Amino acid sequence: MHELSIAQNIVEIIQEHVPSNRLPLVKNVKLKIGELAGVVPASLEFCFDAITEQTPMRNAVLVVEHVPFVVECRKCGRVSTNDVGTFLCAGCGSDETRMVSGNELLVTEIEVLDEKELTA
Repeated sequence: MHELSIAQNIVEIIQEHVPSNRLPLVKNVKLKIGELAGVVPASLEFCFDAITEQTPMRNAVLVVEHVPFVVECRKCGRVSTNDVGTFLCAGCGSDETRMVSGNELLVTEIEVLDEKELTA
């Protein structure tokens, strides 16, 4: 299960970008995961929760944005959302396409609470 190593990498990214005294304030970690990334979001969330359970980041939540598999045809120019792994143009049937999205695996945002929000 490679989701465990991905979860560990996410924790490392958080630790690189958030000062250690603010780690307990990490609320959400936003991710973009493409359909072709080969990641099972529920497994990733489980692994992340297990890794952070006994740490200052135990309240952090992964928020996953699913990115569809999209191709662009080099012949007709059509951009279409395709079934995963189907590189044929949905318009003209050409195989002269390029992937526009679908293989992303990115941490896009780390949301940290303001200390005032804790006391409210």
